[in-house]
Amino acid sequence: MQNSRAQGTGTGTGTSTDTGTSTAGSPSPARCPRPAVRPPAARRRRWALGAGCWVPGAGCWVLGAGCWVRSGGVPAGMQHGRGARSPAPHHRLHAAAPAERAAGHPAGPDQFCSLHASSAVRHAFATLFGIYFAVFCFGWYSIHLFVLVMMNYGIMNTASIPNIHRYSFVVAMGYLTLCHISRIYIFHYGILTTDFSGPLMIITQKITTLACQLHDGIGRQAEELTAEQNRLAVKTRPSLLEYLSYLLNFMSIIAGPCSNYKDYIAFIEGRHVHMKLLEVNWKQKGYDRLPDPSPTGAVMYKLCITLVSLVLFLTLTKNFPMAYIVDNEFLDKTPFLSRLGYLYVVTQAAKPKYYFAWTLADAVNNAAGYGFSGVDERGAFRWDLLSNLNIWNIETATSFKMYIENWNIQTAAWLKRVCYDRAPWYPTALTFILSALWHGIYPGYYFTFLTGILITLAARAIRSNCRHYFLSSVPLKIAYDVATWVVTQLAVCYTVAPFVMLAVEPTVKFYKSMYFHMHILSILVLLVLPIRPQARSVRKPQNEAIQNSVKSKDK
Repeated sequence: MQNSRAQGTGTGTGTSTDTGTSTAGSPSPARCPRPAVRPPAARRRRWALGAGCWVPGAGCWVLGAGCWVRSGGVPAGMQHGRGARSPAPHHRLHAAAPAERAAGHPAGPDQFCSLHASSAVRHAFATLFGIYFAVFCFGWYSIHLFVLVMMNYGIMNTASIPNIHRYSFVVAMGYLTLCHISRIYIFHYGILTTDFSGPLMIITQKITTLACQLHDGIGRQAEELTAEQNRLAVKTRPSLLEYLSYLLNFMSIIAGPCSNYKDYIAFIEGRHVHMKLLEVNWKQKGYDRLPDPSPTGAVMYKLCITLVSLVLFLTLTKNFPMAYIVDNEFLDKTPFLSRLGYLYVVTQAAKPKYYFAWTLADAVNNAAGYGFSGVDERGAFRWDLLSNLNIWNIETATSFKMYIENWNIQTAAWLKRVCYDRAPWYPTALTFILSALWHGIYPGYYFTFLTGILITLAARAIRSNCRHYFLSSVPLKIAYDVATWVVTQLAVCYTVAPFVMLAVEPTVKFYKSMYFHMHILSILVLLVLPIRPQARSVRKPQNEAIQNSVKSKDK
């Protein structure tokens, strides 16, 4: 998009020719015209805080778009020194740039004007507050976070591009593993109140994600990349401030989630929401202006989920401990089917703490204006770019794959991008092993993920060989869905129990009490049913992707 002059309205007559540089094909912020008459000091302070500022999204975003106004300039009332807003309820959009008109977008802002801090200031703000949160929560243990970050920054700037993702992965995972070992041999399975492994795990995800995307952007040809890899590829090494902000920003330092570097930079530079809106042909939908998505509804909804999850944690989790399923008295007096039912109950009781933490982390990012993912098929705005779980899909999952895809979504995406898509052989097994290593070295983790490999392969074989026989009629399809839902939920409970119990002794005791039935059934399925090869990601040549994009725009 061509940069153009930003011209004031109302009584302001000055113009500005200071233009920004274009990033990733998106409009750059241009400097806003100043009011012809400066308001009094008190009102200037209000103006600096966003009073009377028209925003394209959900309020005055200090870290996201800053206080972004349409290119129409400063509200007339403010130019006269009055702090009141203009009564107009919407932003009038100016003539769209040629690139937007060609894409079929309605008349939209040809630029954004920032009345607030630059990207560098927002990076510094996010970094400093993130460091403060880390030190406040973890004390001197937080030094592990900073050591890992600086070690990998050195690798990123000194390693050769063909090896940058390998070195970063080995160092980050190696340091994380050493810290995990200390929790067992030094603290004897204890979970400290100052347990720093959670933030370290998130930082490890971000380090390896950025290293792989930097390798894709500089060290590989576009024809070698999948469509997703090409979209997320990073073309230049980040500066130290950008690197620290991405890894240590206060929104994700405690509970994540891991996001992609390009999405985060677009958010800091104020392009995040605008870029997503331009992916939709609003003119075709009958709009004469770009809509203004607000995260308020999404934030309130997610806060309600966190409140319900907190109540469930304080009531159910404490009353239904996982350890009871290996209690000798319980095993002696309870029949097998009743033990299966109780296993489902205690597994459900263990979930609210994850629902609470991940949903709250998502809400925090949304409240800052980060996490807009576009528009769904019904035309509703989506704020799930950083969502870590889909509770409805988890509780109604009819396959092991569907359950995994909706649980800890951002970690699953990280595993796919750094391992599954890049593994030369046995991608499923290597991905599960990496997941176990990333979580820690408690034996229960490895029981869970090794069992998960077996059940995933068996579930895939059953689905590919049997599902099509149940699609001929509605009653058969319903019966199939009910049966697969029951089996999936019980299989997940059977798989994740060692993850909660951690140690070897209770895990072996649990599986003995369950007669290893899921292991035996999975092995029998794999021996009897043929295994069909699964289709891997197909790489599209860059010129083919461009042709498809042009065709879709012509439509």
